[in-house]
Amino acid sequence: MPPQYTTTQVRLNNIAACLTVTADTLKILAQNVKSPFLQALCNTTQSLLTNIETVKQNKTNCVELLEQTHELLNAIVIVHIQSDTTGELPPGILHHIAKFTETVHKIHTFVEMGQNGSKFKKFFRQGEMIELFKACRAGLKEGLDFFQVVTSNIMTDLTKMQQDAEKRHEEVLAMIEAHSDTTSLDQFSLSSRMYSGSYTSSNSFSMLPSEPKIFHGRESEMSDILELFRQGIPRIAILGTGGMGKTSLAAALVHHTEISAKYAEHRFFVSCDAATTKVELAGLIGAHLGLKPGKDLTQPAIQYFSDAPPSLLILDNLETLWEPIESRGEIEDFLSQLVDVDHLALLITMRGAERPAKVQWTRPFLPPLRPLERESAHEMFFDIADNIHSPAEVDKVLLLTDNMPLAISLLANLVDAEGCSEVLSRWEREKTSLISDGYDHRSNLDFSILISLSSPRIRSVPQAQELLSLLAMLPEGLSDVELNQSTLPIDNVLACKTALLRTALAYKDEQNRLKALVPIREYMKTHQPPAEQLVQPLFQHFQQLLAFYVEYSGSQSSSGIVTRIASNLANIQHILRSRLKAGHPDLKNAVYCTCHLNQFSRATGRGFVSVFGQIRNSLPQPRDHQLETYVLIEMLASRYYLSITNADLLISEALEHLEEFDDSDMKCKFYSNVAYYYRETKRDFPSAIKFSQTAITLAIATGNTKRHSDALYTLAWTNWRLGNYSAAKGYASEAQQLAGVAGNLHQEAQALRVEGNCSAQLGNYEHAVFVFNKARDLLVLCGMSGGDADHSIMASQAEVHKLKSEYIKAYNIQSQILQEAPVDQDTYTHAHALLNLSEIAVPIGAPKNDVERDLDTARKMFQATKLVIEVSICDMILADLYLREGDFRTAKGLFEKSIESSSHHLQIKYYCFERLGDVSRWGGLDWTTLSGWATVFLVLSLKLKEKLGIHRALLSLGDIFLAQDDEATAITLFTVALDGFTDMDVHRSRAECMLRLAYISNGHGDMLRAVEHWSTARPLFERSSQPKEIQRVDERLARVSRDVLEQHRQVLARLAENSKVTEVAEEGDGDDPSDAEEDEDAARSLEGLSV
Repeated sequence: MPPQYTTTQVRLNNIAACLTVTADTLKILAQNVKSPFLQALCNTTQSLLTNIETVKQNKTNCVELLEQTHELLNAIVIVHIQSDTTGELPPGILHHIAKFTETVHKIHTFVEMGQNGSKFKKFFRQGEMIELFKACRAGLKEGLDFFQVVTSNIMTDLTKMQQDAEKRHEEVLAMIEAHSDTTSLDQFSLSSRMYSGSYTSSNSFSMLPSEPKIFHGRESEMSDILELFRQGIPRIAILGTGGMGKTSLAAALVHHTEISAKYAEHRFFVSCDAATTKVELAGLIGAHLGLKPGKDLTQPAIQYFSDAPPSLLILDNLETLWEPIESRGEIEDFLSQLVDVDHLALLITMRGAERPAKVQWTRPFLPPLRPLERESAHEMFFDIADNIHSPAEVDKVLLLTDNMPLAISLLANLVDAEGCSEVLSRWEREKTSLISDGYDHRSNLDFSILISLSSPRIRSVPQAQELLSLLAMLPEGLSDVELNQSTLPIDNVLACKTALLRTALAYKDEQNRLKALVPIREYMKTHQPPAEQLVQPLFQHFQQLLAFYVEYSGSQSSSGIVTRIASNLANIQHILRSRLKAGHPDLKNAVYCTCHLNQFSRATGRGFVSVFGQIRNSLPQPRDHQLETYVLIEMLASRYYLSITNADLLISEALEHLEEFDDSDMKCKFYSNVAYYYRETKRDFPSAIKFSQTAITLAIATGNTKRHSDALYTLAWTNWRLGNYSAAKGYASEAQQLAGVAGNLHQEAQALRVEGNCSAQLGNYEHAVFVFNKARDLLVLCGMSGGDADHSIMASQAEVHKLKSEYIKAYNIQSQILQEAPVDQDTYTHAHALLNLSEIAVPIGAPKNDVERDLDTARKMFQATKLVIEVSICDMILADLYLREGDFRTAKGLFEKSIESSSHHLQIKYYCFERLGDVSRWGGLDWTTLSGWATVFLVLSLKLKEKLGIHRALLSLGDIFLAQDDEATAITLFTVALDGFTDMDVHRSRAECMLRLAYISNGHGDMLRAVEHWSTARPLFERSSQPKEIQRVDERLARVSRDVLEQHRQVLARLAENSKVTEVAEEGDGDDPSDAEEDEDAARSLEGLSV
């Protein structure tokens, strides 16, 4: 008989079926668009599907939550499908998706509590579960209201829901495919080939211009053009912004040996500047051909080329004729007639990125000219100004040109006359007017830019110049997402963008961002700066992005938002500098935004932003106590970068401000930050505990679960630092519980890390590994795998493996962290990974030079960020390296220096005392002093309740007693230590105990026991990667084997001799038979030993 399901179970099965399809859709979407939270929602949904199968408690409530979750997940998928910016959503929508993600995490906790045997049950009382359920429902309602979702009846609409889910799945696949096609096509489109523009035109009034004497960086373009000539009769357009070197390239081509040989005297170079109509152009061409002047030389010119041998016609600056709409048609008709002459090669140069119609241009098209590469720009500069100037100043000059050839030429000539320093000084005052004294666009940068701005293609889209003026203050340009989402007061902003691209006043870089070159930006800032109504919407957009990041940083994966902000760091700073001025109407928002930008920069490993340094002088009047407190909190967090010598004054000032306003959330945050400062910087643990307790009291009084969890987490770390591991575990467990209620899986994972560290210090490595794995699983659910938090937990995992002497496992984990945290993106994590790798490299015997190199690299990074403790740790690891190498004097000095400079850092003392007290490593130096260090190490380990340290200290003391011939005490100490190491599964230390016991057994002639110890120690040394120790054990075992064989041979010889004696004795009186019996016993013992 088939099983009978309750209505609730049917609903549970149905929603599971629907969620399965939705989870697959989310996975595809998350892998293909840069939208935050999708990965977290996907991972958590998949985890929910696993947990659904074993739900036993609160089934009805679970079903209700899951049904509404499914509806909202579908709504979020639809929002991404309908997005105009390929899933990069505005901050307002992202905020609601983030809140929903927190709700889903709370639902995950609630569903887990409904499972049999759930570990969460012990954390939650019934009342807390009811409150959690209410919080889940409230979060879902908020999401349903925002996305305007009408919930379905899961019983009656199951088929429709499944169909809808599958439809969403197909729509996502179609969107991804369409995006992929568009991206692929875009790589060959006009806009993707628009990079930078610069400019140099060379014109000549002779029949052929002279060959450029200074010509660098166009080897690739020249090669491409020559290849087209080798394949037939090409029709080529050289495009690019003014000043990019189009005319110079054409002039160099016409003098190239291949072209000279192929066309000889049938090369014609016509500058179109003076012509305004087709007839005038034909007249210019006719003049170059030597035709008799006439009213219209169009047909005579065409006839000339038809009758002539193969020829090359170059039309330079054709845009002057083609730009005006009224003459464009006839010019294109004329070009079409010219290319009808089969053996006429045609090459044109034009500003912009468009080719005239009605001509079948030879493929592949030549991309618009880019600025010169750095090396070529330097070569061009030095050809003009000579290589006698300061390299640093030359680089500064070239930065002003964006490697635009015309700008390089003009500035290099000025440098040649006035020197770099004077030119740089004048640029600050005069900008582009400094190189705008010439009479035409080939010698006057401003004039060249003005020609482009006067183009009919620009005049036909009046607001294109407004967009260009905005780009002028944005060195990193704008993406399509920013153009669409910042609600600029520009009609049809995409048409304006197209106009700028067509005229090459702007270009698209490799990241597809719309930019203007430095000379154009400087010209616009001087002659047409952006109006406030243009800047304000963009500022608000950036402000919202930063506020969104600050609210959700750490709790969810925000890589997409990080990328969007990082791409605009310089843009945001430029905008902020213009607003951080007394009397600016938006000054308060600018100050908050500056704090948020600095917080972002610190958190992502970029250091502090320079604009933050001017913030104290930009605060609004009258005083805003809440705002100033916020600034002081950020200053305290940035104390290393700002060289703040007395942070206590900042704290006192902030405490005075706190009396003037009521914002419990900010106060809790402030108290936790101060607690962190006292713990990590001042090593003032009582003050750290006091401020954590203040934050906890306030959070409880105001019902702020998030801040309560934060403060408990901070308090747990402080107790861990103090060695109060049991108390730290208790605070960490409570922080986990509150984080789960708040749906903050990141905070829960961080609290689990503290618990795992405590377990590790107490010697419970198995539990520590379990806890760390659980923490990393939580980070996967919130999409933060591979991020900073994950790296911290991985580092703790590596530490456990190191303590167990599983050095290779620890090394591999740290190597993964190093690879995933490049130095240019996360200096702090990268430096710590290098430090940890160096520590592990010492016991596994890595080359001394390699260890010293890595330590030196890490030390420089820590010194740059003023991390004093980490510099001391570099010294103590270096000391361990010297100890390994036998340089005892240097090692001892460095250990003592580390102890002295880290008086409040118990872990540094622990590390140094352990090595100073390990008498086996010091080559028989002053054992009295060493025994004192071993005793100190034992006392500290007992104080810290460090189980591993206690037993290592016992091992060292055993060595001392053994050296003093007190074998009985030594054996007791070695045995106790061995039992402890075995319980903790610490391989190397177990093996070292066995070596000592084997030594003693060997001394007493108990070879069987000695061999047993050596044989057991060998695989332990293998697991701890100690090849030298393995070799020593093998040598001892081999020596025993040889001795056994020799003794065996001697005993056999004696037995044989005794056998003869016995025979004689039987005939006579004989010897005592007990001698033969003793030899037989010895033989049997040796056989057992050899086995």
